[in-house]
Amino acid sequence: MDVFIQQLINGLVLGSMYALVALGYTMVYGIINLINFAHGEILMVGALVSWTVVTLLGDTGWPGWMLLSLSLLAAMAVCMTLSVVIERLAYRPLRNAPRLAPLITAMGISLLLQTLAMIIWKPDYKPYPILLDDEPYEVMGATINLVQILIIGVTAMTLAGLMLLINGTRLGRAMRATAENPRVAQLMGVRPDLVIAATFAIGAALAALAGVMWAANYGSVQHTMGFLPGIKAFTAAVFGGIGNLPGAMLGGVLLGIIEAMGAGYIGDLTGGVLGSHYQDIFAFAVLILILTLRPQGLLGERVADRA
Repeated sequence: MDVFIQQLINGLVLGSMYALVALGYTMVYGIINLINFAHGEILMVGALVSWTVVTLLGDTGWPGWMLLSLSLLAAMAVCMTLSVVIERLAYRPLRNAPRLAPLITAMGISLLLQTLAMIIWKPDYKPYPILLDDEPYEVMGATINLVQILIIGVTAMTLAGLMLLINGTRLGRAMRATAENPRVAQLMGVRPDLVIAATFAIGAALAALAGVMWAANYGSVQHTMGFLPGIKAFTAAVFGGIGNLPGAMLGGVLLGIIEAMGAGYIGDLTGGVLGSHYQDIFAFAVLILILTLRPQGLLGERVADRA
């Protein structure tokens, strides 16, 4: 039972980070039907920017929570700016092109960001400092630390804030109108280009938050660290129903739990043939099953067909 509770906690933490990235995927797809495969690299840039700020300010004697907060703000600012620039230069000119063109462009941007990060920050792994109290708390025989509690709590609050933004603000109404029909929305006074840029910026802020959380939880950063989380977050978005915000959240959390449970029990289930490092196969097995049995995802897709 202790193993089950521990893996459940690990799954909630991992799934919360997947969910934050999946929200960015699903917001962009919901408005312009684009799978932004460079989104995982935005997570990586956020983590590396945070590491840079923490390293530069590490000798100031400031408390860890302040360093973490400042590095998070810097990571969000850099990632939001970067994402808006990418949308303006790479995606906007291809908005009316065949769908394959922006998809290939997104993959190219992903590789470009990885290469630039390798040049700027070098390819070696960098230890991320422990900024918050890492004293473990015991919960029903399992352990959880302050960083993991923050990850779960901040993710829940972020989803609540995002739902409030989408359903209760002028920007949210403009997003829904642009997703429905950008031409009609423009006739009604909405500026689709501005709305799409804002969507990319919000998604990038969520990815930066996930990147800082990932670095603080796992204790290291590197230029390729965003690839697998990005692919798995896309899997989570498809799992929950891409284009659906609660679906992205649900898909991320469930995928994290499935991975964690698989990592905890795969050795027993296979008689020791497979170890916990094979946990990645569960994410892609889920993707294959969902695409085969329920392509619209668990909560379906609420994106309307455009005229």
